[in-house]
Amino acid sequence: MSEITCFKAYDIRGQLGTQLDENIAYRIARAFAQWRKPKSIVLGGDIRESTAGLKAALANGLRDEGVDVLDLGMVGTEEVYFATFHLGVDGGIEVTASHNPIDYNGFKMVREGSRPISADTGLADIRALAESMSFTLVDGVDPSVAADKRGKYERLDLRDAYIEHLMGYIEPALFTPLRLVVNAGNGAAGPAVDALEKAIKQAGMPVELIKICHEPDSSFPNGIPNPMLLENRALTGDAVKQHGADMGIAWDGDFDRCFLFDEHGEFIEGYYIVGLLAEAFMQKEAGARVVHDPRLVWNTIDLVEQYGGVAVQTKAGHAFIKERMRKEDAAYGGEMSAHHYFRDFAYCDSGMIPWLLVAELVCRKGKSLSELVRERIAAYPSSGEINLTVTDAPAVLARIESLYAEKALSVEHVDGLSVEFAQWRFNLRASNTEPVIRLNVESRADAALMQEKTDELVAQISAQ
Repeated sequence: MSEITCFKAYDIRGQLGTQLDENIAYRIARAFAQWRKPKSIVLGGDIRESTAGLKAALANGLRDEGVDVLDLGMVGTEEVYFATFHLGVDGGIEVTASHNPIDYNGFKMVREGSRPISADTGLADIRALAESMSFTLVDGVDPSVAADKRGKYERLDLRDAYIEHLMGYIEPALFTPLRLVVNAGNGAAGPAVDALEKAIKQAGMPVELIKICHEPDSSFPNGIPNPMLLENRALTGDAVKQHGADMGIAWDGDFDRCFLFDEHGEFIEGYYIVGLLAEAFMQKEAGARVVHDPRLVWNTIDLVEQYGGVAVQTKAGHAFIKERMRKEDAAYGGEMSAHHYFRDFAYCDSGMIPWLLVAELVCRKGKSLSELVRERIAAYPSSGEINLTVTDAPAVLARIESLYAEKALSVEHVDGLSVEFAQWRFNLRASNTEPVIRLNVESRADAALMQEKTDELVAQISAQ
């Protein structure tokens, strides 16, 4: 077969028809089974119209390799993670393109214990196997495989167990009255939110959920499910203001990331959510270790150290964060891109656990979300991530380092270039997939200095 182009660094994602179809899905499933030799695999999928067919093709490919398939139905990526470690099976696959456009789809794959599979730890091998295969399918299966050699297929509903696990992260008795706007995008998160709402009521928590864009709809009537896009934020922010809510929550297409809005409907940058969650864990586990990426760090380090914890820096990206968390036995890991990882969730990322913990922290401290965040923004103002198009990223990195390194207190290359001075610092990273360089700048309680240095760096980078 010709080259399969939908393999990325951490998952499989491509345009339907040109990069991904049911035949390719079948091959990938057989390749995964040959590479890992699992006995049983859990499958789940998002609400996209193409998901059912791709999931069926995966199931057929796995079964033709003798693998038993446990189909969870329409679930989020984290529900596949949960099922994989909860059941102790050999791996899991979620069919999703997350926040990508409607004409895309893909697969997120994990091995036993919900351990990640990246290009360096298996995806490249799976791709090579899939490209080398040669067979003719009849009705989506390989007729050369005897019926008694095929794996079994079973539908399975684990949502109650998943919800019970989520509720274990919070103390219901700490909750004071809260009104929360929840935006399920195009509904992928809707059923899980409904189940969580039921558990919240059963626990006697005075929490009201106001649901928008809630019903699953594969036509994406509310646009691409990506709250990172500025044009997608107003819907949640406006609903918060309209309903006088205490907080707004919006999810991406497979709800493994959540995005928070304060009581004024203002979007909160992911960096400050990392700090809030670090603080939430310090409240529960004094001295805990917290893993974070190098883009923006001072706020996180400050909060962790205030509670006697240890902040550990590692390269951005879920495979690196999860690996370091396991090594450090870290309770929590966070990235400013809204990926949040939890030791008791098999070190996987969740879009449900973060908002539960932040809501509990708001109640515990008796402060609004804007008050909690305002204090941290004032202490460590930051630029947010700025993407700049460049023709030669390595040359830009080398030039910027030569300009700033001599007078710096420290220079690091953990992930790109991090340069620290007494009152400000910056991180500059090249994109793996685009001709883009990503800049983040922060200061110590000096917004004017942060802006001055941001403008200065943008000018230097742009002067290619």
